[in-house]
Amino acid sequence: MPRSAKWSLNTLVEMLNHSRKQADTASGFLIVLNPSFPSSAYFHVPFCQHRCGYCDFTLVAQKDHLIEAYLDAMAKQMSELGEGIELKTLFLGGGTPTHLSIEQLSHLFESIFSHFRLAADYEFSIEANPLNLTCEKIEFLKQSGVNRVSLGVQSFDSEILTFLERDHQPDQIFEIVKSLQSRISNTSLDLIFAVPGQSLAGWKQTLQDAVQLNIPHISTYGLTIEKGTSFWSREKAGLFDLPQDDLAGDMYEYALEFLDQAGLQHYEISNFARPGYECRHNEVYWTGYPYSGFGPGAASYLDGIRRQNHRSVITWLKRVQAGESPIVDQEELEPEARAREAIIFGLRRRAGINRREFQERYGFDLHQLAETAIRTNLEAGLLEQTDTHLKLTSAGCLLADSIVVDFL
Repeated sequence: MPRSAKWSLNTLVEMLNHSRKQADTASGFLIVLNPSFPSSAYFHVPFCQHRCGYCDFTLVAQKDHLIEAYLDAMAKQMSELGEGIELKTLFLGGGTPTHLSIEQLSHLFESIFSHFRLAADYEFSIEANPLNLTCEKIEFLKQSGVNRVSLGVQSFDSEILTFLERDHQPDQIFEIVKSLQSRISNTSLDLIFAVPGQSLAGWKQTLQDAVQLNIPHISTYGLTIEKGTSFWSREKAGLFDLPQDDLAGDMYEYALEFLDQAGLQHYEISNFARPGYECRHNEVYWTGYPYSGFGPGAASYLDGIRRQNHRSVITWLKRVQAGESPIVDQEELEPEARAREAIIFGLRRRAGINRREFQERYGFDLHQLAETAIRTNLEAGLLEQTDTHLKLTSAGCLLADSIVVDFL
């Protein structure tokens, strides 16, 4: 099985390079000038106390002197927006957004809500590190409208946490989660499996600990070793080995079975939720609807054009401060490329792809567009189809990364 069933936007863009049409990036803040502004927005907060060895996200560690400049640049990047733009979903990711102080978060929220307002039935998510969540900060987040917190727990095993270079311990997780849920009940935990030194029994215990907290949403990711990370260098030097694929597969399959029995439905390859607690913001990505992105490394998708801000925090800052576009890359997808991308994202969702809706929306018959890929994976037992939908089987979820390549 692949080391992770999580597909990043950057990975997808790389896979679709053959269909890329470069667009002019010299026109500044294109995304904020479009009158049909998306109802979902992502804000990237690129600060952490420490960069974990497996992390290749856009962030800087031990660079808190840049926070004030970042906050000013975020306000400037939004300066050409109008007022009262309604958002159904708002997501602050990182990095670690809760690394910011209450005063700094207040500054960021003030900039955001100078231009945006939350819809009546909104989802406002923020990613958090357990040790950043003091009672005061949790109360501040609640009063600011945050109604969903994604907590980077990763494990309930102290040895695994140490290997992953996390700064918290299991006993702290229990205390913090209980405090958080007393104020913001919609809480999600991120958990990592297939970690060197991790046993199946240890993974089972981590899942049991998570479920005992009555968490309504859990995300599980197989550890991936990305080039450029310290884990990459350590693995290449032979300092550790990843678990065998069979063990990683057993861990994933156990999560599918155990979390389902615990009432958390498998609604996306890496995500499980109690009914009504699915991440609505991520559903926007997976269903191909438009969204806007602010901050270093953030992506936007509007009118069939995908834009990516520069990943370097310093370069992003300099460009915004100079009044230049922070966009480093743009692509306008041709109709067929959009349809194929929709297949890739659609297969992430356990509900799969509604064939009639797919044709109405993208103008292609699903089977005519990808006849060989569908037939091959149906025969292999990796896809299944109903009268209305095409979706991955449980076995297909284990091999998702390799299956989607067939649809390019």
